Amino acid sequence: MTWHRKHLLDIESLSASEIMTVLDTARAFKAVGTRAIKKVPALRGKTVVNLFVEPSTRTRISFELAEQRLSADIINFSAEASSLKKGETLKDTARNLEALNADMIVMRHSASGAPHFLARFLRASVVNAGDGAHEHPTQALLDTFTVLEKKGKVAGLNVTILGDILYSRVARSNIWALTKLGAKVTLCGPSTLVPRVFEEMGCRVTYDVEEAIREADIINLLRIQHERQRKTMFPGIGEYASLFGLSKARLARTKPDALIMHPGPINRGVEIDSEIADCGRSVILDQVTNGLAVRMAVLFLLNGGKGPQEIAI
Repeated sequence: MTWHRKHLLDIESLSASEIMTVLDTARAFKAVGTRAIKKVPALRGKTVVNLFVEPSTRTRISFELAEQRLSADIINFSAEASSLKKGETLKDTARNLEALNADMIVMRHSASGAPHFLARFLRASVVNAGDGAHEHPTQALLDTFTVLEKKGKVAGLNVTILGDILYSRVARSNIWALTKLGAKVTLCGPSTLVPRVFEEMGCRVTYDVEEAIREADIINLLRIQHERQRKTMFPGIGEYASLFGLSKARLARTKPDALIMHPGPINRGVEIDSEIADCGRSVILDQVTNGLAVRMAVLFLLNGGKGPQEIAI
């Protein structure tokens, strides 16, 4: 199908066809990345503001590089050096950026719903680069793209998401993307971090880590979101690593072709043993690579691109 949306705010509102349009477009942009000259003029003359009010490494750098590859003019906004520190509201900050003729605003914020709030009154396109514990749509798209690339399909696969589900925007976006494309999703972690309410999203909840990973085709590990927890949700890091961490012994009891994923940053020795993060079954760095193509695809489509058919390979 062709793309018609002005914003990318979440995965929940996307159809399976829209998700596949992004992934197919990303595949075309990944092919562009193999050229000697990797830049294309798709966003020439357009201004993109990276409005990151919350810390980021992978997502911010990936978006910046995607914008450069698409030939956009880029403004990087630092909350610590802005008038937000003087009490200016987010709305006033965004409207001032738009007054400078910004065409797109890529936004990360600690408040759930912040990108949706801006999208209600801005003419510029808004891309959600992570809002609180709500969603992280481009992470889910690049994760799904990686699964499709490595396994050749998504439908029918057993995907286990292991870790802090309650406070994870990545988990929510991945659940929506994977279930819409036909994967069977299992959630596992401490009961305080994996409430059964998530079953309403069409996935299965278990607290038995051995059972959760035994038949998994994909094991997606999540770190503990300490920055969003207002109280201690489990006894301690050591106990968490012992009960739910992916160790070498646990990996030996999984399917031999099961792939290991992690959105980063990794806490080695907690949710995953260091040697597993670097082993041949880990596709963690492939996720980072694929993030560039996915974010190029998102920016291209929001600028009026209709799909992969418009990209000259």
